[in-house]
Amino acid sequence: MTTTRTRVAIVGAGPAGLLLSHLLGNAGIESVVIDDRSREQIETTIRAGILEQGTVEILEQSGASARVRTAAHRHDGIELRFAGDGHRIDFADLVGRGVYLYPQHEVLKDLIAVRLERGQDLRFGVTAERVEEPASALPRVIATGPGGERIVIEAEFVVGADGSRSVVREAVTGSQTGGYFREYPFAWFGILTEAPPSADELIYSNSPNGFALISQRSETVQRMYFQCDPDADPNALSEEQLWEQLQSRVPGTTLKEGPIFQRDVLRFRSFVAHELLHGRTALIGDAAHTVPPTGAKGMNLAVADVVVLERALRALLLEGDSRLLEAFPETASHRIWKAQHFSWWMTSMLHVAPDASDFDRLRQLGELRSVVESEAGRRYLAEAYTGWPLEGLA
Repeated sequence: MTTTRTRVAIVGAGPAGLLLSHLLGNAGIESVVIDDRSREQIETTIRAGILEQGTVEILEQSGASARVRTAAHRHDGIELRFAGDGHRIDFADLVGRGVYLYPQHEVLKDLIAVRLERGQDLRFGVTAERVEEPASALPRVIATGPGGERIVIEAEFVVGADGSRSVVREAVTGSQTGGYFREYPFAWFGILTEAPPSADELIYSNSPNGFALISQRSETVQRMYFQCDPDADPNALSEEQLWEQLQSRVPGTTLKEGPIFQRDVLRFRSFVAHELLHGRTALIGDAAHTVPPTGAKGMNLAVADVVVLERALRALLLEGDSRLLEAFPETASHRIWKAQHFSWWMTSMLHVAPDASDFDRLRQLGELRSVVESEAGRRYLAEAYTGWPLEGLA
């Protein structure tokens, strides 16, 4: 058994955990980050990457990423498509902001590189088993190393940034499942294809056949989704059938097809942990909450958590002031629940529920028209989609 002492122990080397360690390092606060995955797994798992303007600014200004502004593609709007017509929501005109297409694995590459360059204690292949004495002045993370060795990390503070199957959550809430939960009656069938973009900006399409999202990853790789049953078999349809499904849900745009090299089914769940803080142990990112992907809030909400918690830890560990930490759950919850509402609203407005009646369908189209035909409606969508000001950085 080996024992390590540090100021902050962070479980999870995703965007939340790595960015928190980076910001703490900038403030002179040492940390240890552990993750059960390898570096290669973390850097090559392709995930969504729509970054709010505030997320880009914190990554750039903190030195976390030198590439995010230059390598990302700025999008100043999205298209809502329904009833055979497309309607552009002009973010730049409505709120003076935009979003940036920059895949999550690229963010993680940047964060890992900068932390290792600065001597950050970042350990891959280390599996957290539990947190002991989370409310004490010296909580401990008990873990297993790549070779099966036992590891104890003693810290002044422990942070669970270990995703939706969080081990740390039990130490904070008393249960791995302790929280507010909603499961949706549909999922997304996602594909990655080698093809050029089918449109300059993302298309969110509500059609009688169900929802589709025409997204992007790069100039040569595209990500597309269509609404499906949560129990759908990713391998049940041929490539030709997949393209037929997608094309039928985006009338008016001819999709640019190419070889499909990845397919998966993404279930829709909303979750917020009952507690975000217990003594000197806190939850951030997917360990604290998950949202449907429709509103592109997942990684951005994790970054917002980090900004709030990092300020609180600076005050606690450098000044002995616990007031910001005590306020952390309430402060973070304000944005979490706004993001939950926005994600639910976009999801319910754009998807066709399995039990939808004719009334439900016509009401939904009325809601979409109410948004696109009203400047106030378009402005709300633009404001929420591009992101509210980050707490403490407005």
